[in-house]
Amino acid sequence: MNIFDDFQRRLAAIIARLGSEGALPAGLDASKVVVEPPRDPSHGDLATNAAMVLAKEAKSNPRALAGLIQAELAREPGVVSAEIAGPGFINIRLDVSMFQDVVRAIVSSSKDFGRIARTSLEKVNVEYVSANPTGPMHVGHGRGAVFGDALANLLAFAGQDVTREYYINDAGAQVDVLARSAFLRYREALGENVGSIPEGLYPGDYLVPVGQKLAAEHGRSLLDKPEAEWLPLVRQVAIDMMMDMIRADLALLNISHEVFFSERSLSKGAVDEIKATIDELRSRDLVYEGRLPPPKGQPVEDWEDREQTLFRATAFGDDVDRPLLKSDGSYTYFASDIAYHASKFRRGFKTMIDVWGADHGGYVKRMAAAVKAVTAGQGELDVKLCQLVRLLRNGEPVKMSKRAGDFVTLRDVVDEVGRDPVRFMMLFRKNDATLDFDLAKVIEQSKENPVFYVQYAHARCKSVFRQAEQAFAGAANDRAALLAADLKLLSDSAELDVIRRLSQFPRIVEASASAHEPHRVAFYLYDLASDFHGLWNRGKEAPHLRFVIETDRNSSYARLALVDAVMSVLAAGLGILGVTAPDEMR
Repeated sequence: MNIFDDFQRRLAAIIARLGSEGALPAGLDASKVVVEPPRDPSHGDLATNAAMVLAKEAKSNPRALAGLIQAELAREPGVVSAEIAGPGFINIRLDVSMFQDVVRAIVSSSKDFGRIARTSLEKVNVEYVSANPTGPMHVGHGRGAVFGDALANLLAFAGQDVTREYYINDAGAQVDVLARSAFLRYREALGENVGSIPEGLYPGDYLVPVGQKLAAEHGRSLLDKPEAEWLPLVRQVAIDMMMDMIRADLALLNISHEVFFSERSLSKGAVDEIKATIDELRSRDLVYEGRLPPPKGQPVEDWEDREQTLFRATAFGDDVDRPLLKSDGSYTYFASDIAYHASKFRRGFKTMIDVWGADHGGYVKRMAAAVKAVTAGQGELDVKLCQLVRLLRNGEPVKMSKRAGDFVTLRDVVDEVGRDPVRFMMLFRKNDATLDFDLAKVIEQSKENPVFYVQYAHARCKSVFRQAEQAFAGAANDRAALLAADLKLLSDSAELDVIRRLSQFPRIVEASASAHEPHRVAFYLYDLASDFHGLWNRGKEAPHLRFVIETDRNSSYARLALVDAVMSVLAAGLGILGVTAPDEMR
């Protein structure tokens, strides 16, 4: 049951009816009409902008148009009043019974309340993490990983066909540096004193097992080979072991991908897909040979003025055209990325969501231009940038990890505070805002720690049912009794506030999925937990409002139905975020 969708449909019917009766022009476009909670709850239960968005097309004064719609709304079942506010907004007050019906709907559908049935065959690709396979994941990677995974969960809950994908950057210079670093550890495993790791190579101890594996499998044979022969072999072993490490790091957060796509496969497979993509763009006059001016702010002596193979990015909204080949004839990263997104489109993904680190912000325009080009305008790319994570302990910066060499690993953080605090706190701030992650604060048992506060609300719901089982044997599993409860007994203002919050969940899911913003679910859960904790405290002050009253079975079952509804929505929301809904807190 989605009250907001219900009234959206009612408004569309009212507008169509007024059009057929001649009170309004026929065929008005109601697609931009919104029904939402009013900013000030004292103004009502629902608010709509219908008159505001239709006034121009209807050639009417917004308040006059609001008057027509308001009169019709006031006659709708379940509406207590409809009032015009400001320049033409309409505030609607609903009969309490409508909210009581929400509780029954949640009890009936349980954790599926708010879930949207899949109605489209269109597929969505969410590509996230895609860290270079050169070492363990750090905390910054963790934020993108959690965000991407929660977004995929959210889209699936909202009825979309989602594929989770990881793009393995295994074709660039960084993996050659990885191979040389691993070869140094190979020599070390053979007993050679390699001294300190030279600058420019990866210094972390995580490459020691790679060297040991190479030594065990090849003995000293690689030492006699030139770099051109040993480098491809060492590179592949190192990449495979790094990807195993990355998968293990992700598993700590319960994150997995359906697809791991190799960048190297684009040019080293049976068909050079990068060349094929460039040739296809050239056939449409979107690739040409030309020269570019030096980048703004770059000294002229550092600029190489040469004829290059360029993509007409400016034809699709970018600031300048972009090179596809380097001076040595190899492909640029951009050329690979164009072919990669063309591959996504060929695999059936018109909607593509890429989760990147904030340092890639300058790359968004050119990639959006490329997707427009290779999909002939049919594809849609949404790039979500995840800002930096500042890791603190009691307000002080955390020192680097010895194992990684120059950063704090994600594994270190998860091992210290646990999966749930990491996942929830990574989502309790908008992805494009810097996040302060305090290792001490996220394990505090207080209202100031959002993950504890929300999980505690779910655990409290469970404790209510344990108490009910003692008062009424079988109450904990009596779904029929909960569905048959007299919900008219839920009339206290605090109870109704909780129900009103519950009624918003389907809308939160829909809006969050549409905007690709899972943090909205985290914010909502905190608000719901706050409302529920407030109701709990009200019962302590007013005994007649307690959830379980042994001498009043009817009131108890009505309130148990409410608690069950809260528990279901908390569990569903936490499930979207990938966070545990605990039965108790220790």
